[in-house]
Formats: sequence, C-alpha cells, structure tokens
Amino acid sequence: MVDTQIRPSDVTKYPIIDAMLSVPREAYVPDDLREAAYLGENLEVAPGRVMLDPRTLAKMLDALDLQPHETVLDLGCALGYSSALIARLVLGVVAVESDTAMAVEAQRNLSGHDVDNAAVIDGPLAEGAAKHGPYDVIALQGGAAAFPDTLVKQLKVGGRIACVFMEGALGVCRIGHRTEEGVVWRYAFNASAPIVEGFEAIAEFAL
Repeated sequence: MVDTQIRPSDVTKYPIIDAMLSVPREAYVPDDLREAAYLGENLEVAPGRVMLDPRTLAKMLDALDLQPHETVLDLGCALGYSSALIARLVLGVVAVESDTAMAVEAQRNLSGHDVDNAAVIDGPLAEGAAKHGPYDVIALQGGAAAFPDTLVKQLKVGGRIACVFMEGALGVCRIGHRTEEGVVWRYAFNASAPIVEGFEAIAEFAL
C-alpha cells in the first residue's frame, strides 16, 4: 500500500509513512472486508459511510501538517483506522462516530492496539465534541457539501480543517484555516467520498 499508493502520491513525510506501515488497516475493517482492506479505493463500511482510500487519507494528513503537540477532532472514524493513524502523529485524538455499533467497535479496536491517546464518542458527526475542544485540527472522514458553523467554532483560531467537498460525482479536498472572521479554504487535491449525514448542502430560502 505504501509503495504503490502512498509514496507515488507524493506523500513522503516520515511520520505519515511510519504510521501507515505500523497501523494494520485490516484490523479496522469488518471481518468480511479484510481481503479488500488495502485496495486503492473507498471502502464502504456501512450504508453511505466509507473508510477513505489510503491515498486520500495520506494526502489529507500530509496537507494538514500535523504536529506532535496538537489535539485533533476526527469526525466519522468508523472502526477507528483514521484515529489510530492520527494518534501516532499528535498529542491526542477525540473521535466522533454516529453509528453506535461502529463507535463501540472503534474504541475496542483502539484499546486492543494500545492506542491510549484516542477516545471515541458516539454522537452526530455534525455536532462534534465541543466540551473537549477547542481543537487544533478537525478532519472529516467522508464527503461534504457544506461545513457546519458549529464545528468551525470548535476549532482554535489558527487551526486547520480537512474536508472533501463534493459537487456531484466530483470532489476536492480543501484545507480550511480558521481566522477571527471565519475559515479561509484552500485547494489541496482532487478526491471523492459520499456526503455524510449532517454535511449536506444548506437549503437556500427563496420567496
């Protein structure tokens, strides 16, 4: 996976490569999908929910430029793989998973692999986990048409957000930088993922 998907995508930072080599991806997928764990595509782990393909996740972590002293809010951790990776790069991870069964399994997986600086919260992804914030970084493990202001408020000024914004079948990953006035979004790379609940387009009111 690292040699065929990660390095060819210009992800060369040693901490990310080391995390990708150290965290067993197959341990964080449903048993019947273990043989497909390392495919270079999004892996559906529940209706409308995916584990991001290795390239997208690695490039997202690379673009975020995570630092060892930072705390990350990981939204939509599924069975815990993204949180396990991120936990190797930062001080702590607060993961939110809206599927109760997956949240329980994610915490079990993380504990079973001695990831002691990540905790999983069962709740709506779009609500985040304000009581544990503010965060240095927020990462969404899925697609979005819009990013809720409730989550922006959980990010420190100067913090970053990684989000795959979808427009039809096409999407791009953007990195948002929090300012006093709001978020400034910048293009990072092309990517795609199904839009997760709570991140749909905001309906516009019209007379």
